[in-house]
Amino acid sequence: MMHLLPLLLACAQPADSDTDTGTDSTTSTDSGDPGTSTAPPRELVPVAAPRELRGVWIATVWNINFPSSQSLSVSAQQAELQALVDTAADAHLNALFFQVRPEGDALYASSLEPWSNVLTGTQGQDPGYDPLQTLIEKAHARNIEVHAWLNPYRAKAASSQQVAPHLAAIHPEWVYSYGSSKWMDPGIVGVRQRLVDVCSDLVSRYELDGVHFDDYFYPYPETGVPFPDSATYDAYTAGGGTLALADWRRQNVTSAIADVSAAVASIDDSVRFGVAPFGIPAPDKPTGISGFDQYAQLYADTQGWMDAGLVDYLAPQLYWPSTQSAQAYEPLMAWWTGHVLPGHYIFGGNYLSELGSATKWPLSEFLTEAEITRSYADQGAGGNIWYQIAPLLENRLGVKSAFATLYATPALTPPLANSSARTVAPPNVVVSGDALQLSYVDAAPARAFTLYAPHGEGWALERVLPADTTSWTPGPGRWAVAAVSRHGVESQAVVVQVP
Repeated sequence: MMHLLPLLLACAQPADSDTDTGTDSTTSTDSGDPGTSTAPPRELVPVAAPRELRGVWIATVWNINFPSSQSLSVSAQQAELQALVDTAADAHLNALFFQVRPEGDALYASSLEPWSNVLTGTQGQDPGYDPLQTLIEKAHARNIEVHAWLNPYRAKAASSQQVAPHLAAIHPEWVYSYGSSKWMDPGIVGVRQRLVDVCSDLVSRYELDGVHFDDYFYPYPETGVPFPDSATYDAYTAGGGTLALADWRRQNVTSAIADVSAAVASIDDSVRFGVAPFGIPAPDKPTGISGFDQYAQLYADTQGWMDAGLVDYLAPQLYWPSTQSAQAYEPLMAWWTGHVLPGHYIFGGNYLSELGSATKWPLSEFLTEAEITRSYADQGAGGNIWYQIAPLLENRLGVKSAFATLYATPALTPPLANSSARTVAPPNVVVSGDALQLSYVDAAPARAFTLYAPHGEGWALERVLPADTTSWTPGPGRWAVAAVSRHGVESQAVVVQVP
């Protein structure tokens, strides 16, 4: 099994070598001389931060993670958002997947859909602040990404009623009761367009790092109860459509994935788009693996999406212990990574909420799953997303400190697939006393600065600094600082000496 240690050292030329080390020059005005002088050339070195997405889902439906109660004040809810960010930072995570649309509603200020009832107990009631914007500000200050997690078609799960402009209120004929919930019909163009409009609105107005869907497309089937979309399908065939029902449903889902993918990329191509499907691939499966068929029953052609480049990643929900042979973690991870498009990723989805619930779910199981994921890093495994944050908030069985050790060395999230031809200008770095004054100069929006210390003959990542950092005191010694764009592209590093 490959361990992460080789990934944690960003190797470059020796710190005392000029071989293959770039230089550039800058012009500045010396305050003691009315003329101008040319500063010495900067020493530039190539660096490469370790890459691993270390994410966690924050569920809002049924108030699972946030807010803990529908009766909390604004200040109490904001304090809970701060606690979520602080917990993630303490566990050395670098990405939050925040559920902003649990049931056709919104945990952010939207003109398209009503405020979620989880915030106040009443759908459509303004909570007095914007939870998503608040979370983004708090998370980005700790250099943690925020991905907006949406349920594409669920229209009712916990709310007692739907109010305008909820789709069930303005177009009730597009929404069906099924099981204990309500579902929008993916076969209706207006339903799919609402999804595209919502995602476009989010990406246009918020500094998001990603847009994320879970596994609910057509709903999980109720035994013996067909999904009631026969009128929509009949209208399709009456108009000359020839696809069988299952193929038509898959086409509906794929069309929405393609449209959202295109919309997100056209608005901001630094925003990552991906889906967390059911963990067993279909229609193909690894040898010895059995279980639910999402292709046939949820109409999710996940491999088709990956092959067509419609998603930047898939995060299959591998919600079984590594010891469970029919759904064993490693064969599933091997299959998913064996079918990934170059430059795209598989993030393992892990069932952290089960921690300690049974003997098969000890803390060591989750550490094992993380190491299995890392062992497939060369094949496209880019990290893990943990469902959900409650065990970390509780520090159940010491999981927060265990994760802090698992993720002891800092890492950037993987670069986006569209970034392979991009370059980023090195930052401006000025030594002022014992501090470094930093400024980002590239035209592409900034994600972070990376700070390196000498390690052997190269450089090791010491810290990832938020993009708005203007001054940092690293301590005396030789340091190298690089800039990182929101696409995940890292520049060469500027070498400085701090007295």
